[in-house]
Amino acid sequence: MKEIVLAGGCFWGVEAFMSKINGVIETEVGYANGTTQNPSYEQVKTSKTGHAEVCYIRYDENKICLEALLNVFWKIIDPTIKNQQGEDKGSQYRTGIYYIDNNDIAVIEKSKKTLQNLYDNPVVTEIEPLICYYKAEEYHQKYLDKNPNGYCHIDLNMAVD
Repeated sequence: MKEIVLAGGCFWGVEAFMSKINGVIETEVGYANGTTQNPSYEQVKTSKTGHAEVCYIRYDENKICLEALLNVFWKIIDPTIKNQQGEDKGSQYRTGIYYIDNNDIAVIEKSKKTLQNLYDNPVVTEIEPLICYYKAEEYHQKYLDKNPNGYCHIDLNMAVD
């Protein structure tokens, strides 16, 4: 099993969408790469903790490779907007790919470079090692399963290729 952490705006939609992908074994939402230890949602939403709302993903690389997983991720975000996705604004809503395995760097960089060819504006999605990760509160886990009419900036009916 492999792991990657993705930030794509509000973590509810990223988690809901990524959990539909064949080969994704587990998803969990949390906060990553900030300076506040064990932050609460109330702290993160102020944009003062440095954390991004993220989705931790554990996947079976025999069923889906990292390149294919990233190709899906790029479809659900606007990688050219800094600190915003949909109506959500603030540094906690930035886009990012936070890797756990250094062997993934080349695949991630190649994917971003290929994507950049599709845009006139620069792709601003962060690519960094996962420095810290804190699981979000239980009520955020599988939020859109529990609250089907909850807010989501991602079209959850979009086909997963």
